[in-house]
Amino acid sequence: MRSTIWALIGIGACFIVPGTNAQKIDWQPFTEPFVTTAHAQDIDWKQVDDVLGRKPAVAGDVHRYGFPRTDLSVTLDGVTIKPALALGGWVAFKPAHGGAMIMGDLVLLETEINPVMAKMIASGLEITAVHNHLLRASPATFYMHVAGHGDPVKLASAIHDGLAESRTPLTVAAPASPPPAVDLDTAQLDQIIGVKGQANGGVYQFNVPRRDPISEGGMQLSPVGPMGVAIGINFQPTGEGRAAITGDFVLTGDEVNPVISALRTHGIEVTAIHSHMLDEQPRLFFMHFWANDDAIRLAKGLRAALDKTASTKS
Repeated sequence: MRSTIWALIGIGACFIVPGTNAQKIDWQPFTEPFVTTAHAQDIDWKQVDDVLGRKPAVAGDVHRYGFPRTDLSVTLDGVTIKPALALGGWVAFKPAHGGAMIMGDLVLLETEINPVMAKMIASGLEITAVHNHLLRASPATFYMHVAGHGDPVKLASAIHDGLAESRTPLTVAAPASPPPAVDLDTAQLDQIIGVKGQANGGVYQFNVPRRDPISEGGMQLSPVGPMGVAIGINFQPTGEGRAAITGDFVLTGDEVNPVISALRTHGIEVTAIHSHMLDEQPRLFFMHFWANDDAIRLAKGLRAALDKTASTKS
């Protein structure tokens, strides 16, 4: 039914002549860039903020709300994982066809999966994946991907009520202290990875876009970073120039095994391969990884893997 609705909307939108997009994105006709902009202005974002109890990061027309599991103390191979490394749940809202589409990735404990899933389904949201990102973590964490389309405030209420079935913090506490400095040669990391990273909560993060446009349900997913379809790479310093790394590669099927080989050749463990969405184009697979070693050496291994993909390099 959802695919049929999107198809009908797309057919109708083909008769609209799209205007010039300020971001110079190569929109397909059915994505209605002019209409989407108008809808972005019509949405009462403050009401969405109030329901979710936090302010978003805004990029283009996407409002992304973070739900980090600051309540958890998770360790892996002796490393205490910072929320920004692998525990940063999120939901992104993008204006679409008179309402909003949402995509999200929520971090849950094993005991929280079924209560949260039941509440989400009862509220009309779709569950598009449930899986691990890490191995050997204690406690084990799982990742539930969700999607939906409709009234933004109702979608926000569905997310809030679903997360209330877990221990995910639903109020944002003031930071007790400034985030720790990233004790790594970030300039050299930028040069090797090929894009500019940014510090977030003591973690140095990269978003590497793919060259090919990605759509879901007839809507182009852009900006790609906030929508969760850029290659994500995170470095958490572990002392003496070392770093724990994790994240996910966004891959087409023919890229999966070349990237596995490149990562393993450079001592980087592949921890999961799976889908995040149901009807994206092109079909994508998400590969998660882990290592704790010299940061520069790991960056070179990640660069070798990136070279096996259709990713951008500035």
